[in-house]
Amino acid sequence: MSRPGLAERVRVEQMRLLLGNVKDAVWQTALLVAVLLWALLDDYNARPLAAWATAILGLELFSAWDARRALRRLDATTWQSQVRRQMALNLADGLLWASLTWITLDTAGLGGSVLVIAVMAGVAGSAMSSLAVVMPVFLCFLATLLLTIAAKLWLLKDPAYGALALTGILYCMTLVGHGRNLAQSARAAIDLRFENLELIARLLRESENAREAHRAADESNLAKSKFLAAASHDLRQPIHAQGLFLTVLERSALTPAQRGILQSVTSATRATAEMLNTLLDFSRIEAGVVQAEVRPLELQPLLNVIENELAPQADAKGIVYRSRETRAVVRSDSAILALILRNLVSNAIRYTERGGLLIGCRLRDGHALLEVWDTGIGIAPADRDAVFREFHQLGNPERDRRKGLGLGLAIAQQLARTLGHALTLDSEPGRGSVFRIELPLAPRGELPAARPRWTAVASIAGARVLVIDDDEAVREAMRQLLRDWGCECDAADGIADALELAARVLPDVVISDYRLRGTSTGADAIAALRAVHGPQLAALLVTGDTAPERLREAGASGMTLLHKPVHPRELQLALAGVLREGSAGG
Repeated sequence: MSRPGLAERVRVEQMRLLLGNVKDAVWQTALLVAVLLWALLDDYNARPLAAWATAILGLELFSAWDARRALRRLDATTWQSQVRRQMALNLADGLLWASLTWITLDTAGLGGSVLVIAVMAGVAGSAMSSLAVVMPVFLCFLATLLLTIAAKLWLLKDPAYGALALTGILYCMTLVGHGRNLAQSARAAIDLRFENLELIARLLRESENAREAHRAADESNLAKSKFLAAASHDLRQPIHAQGLFLTVLERSALTPAQRGILQSVTSATRATAEMLNTLLDFSRIEAGVVQAEVRPLELQPLLNVIENELAPQADAKGIVYRSRETRAVVRSDSAILALILRNLVSNAIRYTERGGLLIGCRLRDGHALLEVWDTGIGIAPADRDAVFREFHQLGNPERDRRKGLGLGLAIAQQLARTLGHALTLDSEPGRGSVFRIELPLAPRGELPAARPRWTAVASIAGARVLVIDDDEAVREAMRQLLRDWGCECDAADGIADALELAARVLPDVVISDYRLRGTSTGADAIAALRAVHGPQLAALLVTGDTAPERLREAGASGMTLLHKPVHPRELQLALAGVLREGSAGG
């Protein structure tokens, strides 16, 4: 570290993050335990299962209470004792969770066994996201959980359970790798935060060195962007694979209890993907790869889509969501305008606790004013420019992740500039705000004809797909999902492997990750395949990169580009599209 005391401050912040995750996990554990009791309780295990539930809930309540108490006294002198204390608590927690397999696997049927193993995998994954910021604590929990479960599976003397034990070990090894990446990313973020604070203090103390300080701030901002791009890519890989696996599991025969747990996991995965996609939107703007296609469009279908998507969030907060009907036809890019409006409406919902919001359109002098009104906290005049700066948030000093990343309004303003639309703000503190987008009107007669709808599933069934990705989990998830859609699928981890597989059986379409091992890219892989098998070979790229230079490179390839985590429906439509184009070209 560059100055004394910084290492201790970073470790204190890491422990603060861990304790914050611990104190917020009680209700989730209680809900999961209730579902498990409902699904697994029978005459054989009633007493031990009830004792287990009591013990696990008691430990979670004590851990939450202890975390709240520790947070009030946490400093550089107490963090080491807290690490030891959390290791002890999580050793007990891992042992208690793993003991569920000893209680249930001997008597549970196939469905119960699948449920128990799925819960254990989910608990391990959840522990990675909440505990890995302090790796010794996470490793203590994971080792206890893994060893206790593996011991039980080996004792069952069933080859299938033995294979499952080995699979669990591989899964835990993967979690350790992802946990290490997460801990490094969190540490880098904390380092960066302290460096930024130190930079601000230096600027205040040394006004005579303003020019040099400005250069340092630019470098810090560049480091922040690189960190966000790297962290986003590393996190997108497992989230992308998880989303594909969940889609396959969703199409399987599940009990109501299993489907309820699956819906909860899917909801959490979707929330993580939305946050990563916000970072992607910002990076795409910085990279200059957002290309507008301005054409006449009706506003009302767009307002309907936004209402269907976001009104449930308003309902969940107990506020009113209203949208006035309009027949206005404007000139804009429908996808970019939807993203602008989605950010404005999400922002209004986030900062409104009473009353509600109203989305409407008024016609003024050849323009349409698309307005988002809310009765939220309002914005003081001194803050009206600052709210459009990236990572700036009002009323969120604790950086509560439920209040977003502070990028929504910055993205909305930059996208409005890309389209040439004026985005303005009026607000009164304590009473609410109104954001206005000024859109040029267009004659209704210029609206394009409606495009015919087609079914993606029928278009890809039977197709042979070659997947190229250097992440084993992603390859396996893609293989299972594509086969579930009726496709034949081969998977390669690099260019050489892909060429060998294509030489045996020529694929109809190639899906390649953009960043492969070494300096190779998906564009290189597809070019190599087309050099052998002809330029008509259909292909699309998938990327988890958000670095501006990578986005520009991928965009310049001219191929269809999807961004991880890819929604399965989006992948399905893209596959059908490139296959249709390939057959038309052939």
